[in-house]
Amino acid sequence: MVTTCSADQHVAVLAFPFATHPDLLLRLARRLAAAAPTVTFSFFSTAKSNASLFAVPSPDNIRPCSVSDGIPEGYVFSGKPQEDIDLFLKVAPEELGRCLRAAERNTGRKITCVVADAFLWFSGEMAEEMHVPWVPLWTAAAASLSVHFYTDLIRETVGLEDLAGREDEILKFIPGIRALRLGDLPAEVLFGDLGSSFSTMLHKMGQSLHRAAAVPINSFEEIDPVVTKDLKARLRKVLNIGPFNLTSPPRSSISDEYGCIPWLDTQQAKSVAYIGFGTVATPPPNELVALAEALDASDTPFLWSLKDSFKMHLPKGFLERMGRNGKIVPWAPQVQVLAHGSIGVFISHCGWSSVSESIAAGVPVIGRPFFGDQLLDSWMVENEWEIGVRIEGGVFTKMGTMRALEQVLSSEKGHHLREQVMLYKELAHKAVGPNGSSTKNFKALLEIITRDSH
Repeated sequence: MVTTCSADQHVAVLAFPFATHPDLLLRLARRLAAAAPTVTFSFFSTAKSNASLFAVPSPDNIRPCSVSDGIPEGYVFSGKPQEDIDLFLKVAPEELGRCLRAAERNTGRKITCVVADAFLWFSGEMAEEMHVPWVPLWTAAAASLSVHFYTDLIRETVGLEDLAGREDEILKFIPGIRALRLGDLPAEVLFGDLGSSFSTMLHKMGQSLHRAAAVPINSFEEIDPVVTKDLKARLRKVLNIGPFNLTSPPRSSISDEYGCIPWLDTQQAKSVAYIGFGTVATPPPNELVALAEALDASDTPFLWSLKDSFKMHLPKGFLERMGRNGKIVPWAPQVQVLAHGSIGVFISHCGWSSVSESIAAGVPVIGRPFFGDQLLDSWMVENEWEIGVRIEGGVFTKMGTMRALEQVLSSEKGHHLREQVMLYKELAHKAVGPNGSSTKNFKALLEIITRDSH
């Protein structure tokens, strides 16, 4: 799909330069740039982020532009959580404003639209000042966006005092969400340091969404129809245009340098547990021991993506005992691994990218969430979509992990989970097909972004 636009259009794309956020935004920018080849896309992220993102060639009409990361020269990190994010957010509004003006001068084209990571709520004010459309991308699923949109309602209804011991309360008042465990709300909504820059950022984002010309979501309508319907009633335009792992797969070359696929070829169908916790989270040493002991005792074949530096925490003799039954690699080509017929379950942190990759491959999940929207995702995985289970008590124990493996791989419940995940797999692939909902929504998004505003 290629659209015809006026040749002086200039879209500013503003990244939140942490974790997988900039990669997901660049994937959307590449898709838009390929469909609108006469439009200039200026992509703003930190120099470090851009260096890795643009190591792989992008369409000629995307220009990387580097912004300051806010780290003063000679700064020594104290080890506080989110310190790098705090430093970036302090300078981001002013720094991005300066860089946008520079990009206009350098290209000779006025900015005609601002596409940003939704976290950068202040970009809505910038777009308003420039009298151009603001399009904030939500990189996760619709339910987590809804929770941030309704933060004030949640805080008023639940209260902010005496939350200890209330984690298992079930909330039934959030529009579009049938039920949700209180403890599975992102910490920034109720439990964390609500005055932190990260929590403030998410709260202000929720309050700013009504300004957006459109809110694209990295998901597909059919998985969260009630949440999507509610958001559509509250916001100007809500467009599920994913999941990105199907619409815009990563461009990096897929190497299998550790021989995962040939090893999987030697295993029985739907028998292997694939274990991977993304790029940010790793269970603490005692949980790595419990997980290894459960795999050992249950004799479950497994492929485990685990950095070499964590192997020292595994039980004594485990690496020798696993023999041909297990394989541990520092990195695995996750999408290809999940698509392999021998994979029976994905043991995951339940980050949205991993959950959507599991759905696209039709593989049920055992969830061990850590932070952010992972707890909410794992609630949805178990209670709404019924495509997996969360580990008992939220942490790996030997017996809890063995029970979860037995449940998913060999019980009647496992059969139901597999049926459900195959149903969502079909819906996801249909959504990104030629006449699917995500494809139609992408066309609507393209029209908004390339509409001539002169």
